[in-house]
Amino acid sequence: MTWILALAPLAAVALVLAMVHRPFGDYMARVYTSSKDLALERGAYRLMGVDESSGQSWQAYLRSVLAFSAVGVLFVYGLQRIQPFLPYSLGLPSPSEHLSFNTASSFVGNTNWQSYSPEVTLGYSVQLAGLAVQNFASAAVGMAVAVALVRGFASRGSATIGNFWVDLTRGTLRILLPFSFVAAVVLIIGGVVQNFNGFTQIETIAGATQSIPGGPVASQEAIKLLGTNGGGFFNVNSSHPFENPSAWTNLLEIVLMLVIPFSLPRTFGTIIGDRRQGTAILAAMAALFLASYTILSALESAGLGSAPEAAGAAMEGKEQRFGIFGSTLFATTSTGTSTGAVNSMHDSFTALGGMMPMLNMMLGEVAPGGVGSGLYGMLILAMIAVFVSGLLIGRTPEYLGKKIGPREIKLAALYILVSPTLVLAGTALSFALPGVRDDVVSTSIWNPGTHGLSEVLYAFTSAANNNGSAFAGLTANTPWMNTALGVAILLGRFLPIMLVLALAGSLAAQDKVPATAGTLPTHRPLFIGLLVVMTILITALTYFPVLALGPLAEGLM
Repeated sequence: MTWILALAPLAAVALVLAMVHRPFGDYMARVYTSSKDLALERGAYRLMGVDESSGQSWQAYLRSVLAFSAVGVLFVYGLQRIQPFLPYSLGLPSPSEHLSFNTASSFVGNTNWQSYSPEVTLGYSVQLAGLAVQNFASAAVGMAVAVALVRGFASRGSATIGNFWVDLTRGTLRILLPFSFVAAVVLIIGGVVQNFNGFTQIETIAGATQSIPGGPVASQEAIKLLGTNGGGFFNVNSSHPFENPSAWTNLLEIVLMLVIPFSLPRTFGTIIGDRRQGTAILAAMAALFLASYTILSALESAGLGSAPEAAGAAMEGKEQRFGIFGSTLFATTSTGTSTGAVNSMHDSFTALGGMMPMLNMMLGEVAPGGVGSGLYGMLILAMIAVFVSGLLIGRTPEYLGKKIGPREIKLAALYILVSPTLVLAGTALSFALPGVRDDVVSTSIWNPGTHGLSEVLYAFTSAANNNGSAFAGLTANTPWMNTALGVAILLGRFLPIMLVLALAGSLAAQDKVPATAGTLPTHRPLFIGLLVVMTILITALTYFPVLALGPLAEGLM
């Protein structure tokens, strides 16, 4: 009976994804390869001064990404600092300088880490003109970078990898905007609020006065999930009934998080002209996702620990509306993608159960990952898997007809080192620097000991991997945490993008190498298994020591 309850929501989500995978994946391939522009797009190009017919080298593409994102950070930061003077500010003051920096970095970096309670910190102008706009923009940037890498594999002797401004515009206008609109309407039907009522004062049954916040929630909820952004309109995110009212809206929100990441492998296969390769990438993603969900559900169902055993279930921090399996499926989805939304408190999971969302992020969020970032992360892991197999059989490694030489493997190796470096360095500095350590321990950590270490480790893991979820027992709204996490977000977002685009340029410049009898088939179960094992091994060898000090130690107590 227990496993029927666990499989039912998973089966429902899998059925919907299976139905939309092919048409949606092919549609996105057409969006990025079409030679025709919409009238609205042509107007946008003229406004930006862009020649839509010209391609960009990877250096020019990168400069465009960085310039666009830098303007976004400055704009969102500025909006927060002048909030009291904006319409619909709800009388709220400006956030502090370090909180404004953290929030601006977070939303531009597709992370949506929130060190504040949104409903009592930011007014509607900042929410809509700043945060919601970046939910679209950051997601479109991720997809554009992924498509640029795919073009690198598909091109032959090309000096260009596409045009960033065209990819950005098409991703926004043809994919994110229309599908977000439909999703928002469905969420409103499901009971998600959408208004500009501000705070409504009501009298409770007990005679007390309570302030009920409203706001344009459904419109932000749709893109927060579809774009794997994750920042909620309310402090408790998708566990709030105004954001996620019922069991069926919970499943809908899970589907929204997964639909683009699980459809992009089809887009990849279509663009390179070999859909079997896309199916292989999808299979690896799905295997990792299923394994994570199974382990997390088993750990939470077992309810290990004195409190869960006494209560009969590990329901602390979980909504009765969703139960254990609705919570574990959402948590696996949220951290397997780069969304970071929550419908339960990960800090309240059992010790080993709380480790699983952390591991999902440590994998590089490739199961299936964020919009765009999941695909390019998995493709880089596939290149490493091909390289390792090439060493074993004594052949020059090749992937999709492109040689994986010294330049390509160095870029791939640097890519997988970025996140661990940021996570481990940020965690270590938080405990090693005397002044910082005292502030973190006394101000930020509510739970000392091994769980306190896990809270800080989770925070930097979330920031460096652009997720945004948190162990809620950590108070992150301090100068050190806001600044350190903001820097980790920016570096964790744009250093990998820099390396991916450099790799795309290197691959695009190559000619195709014809397949021979010694070429490793990368669409068969053997390679899928190798890719899954490589993904797990890279994570295990990197993070096991620090996990042994945190969640593993806590779970074995």
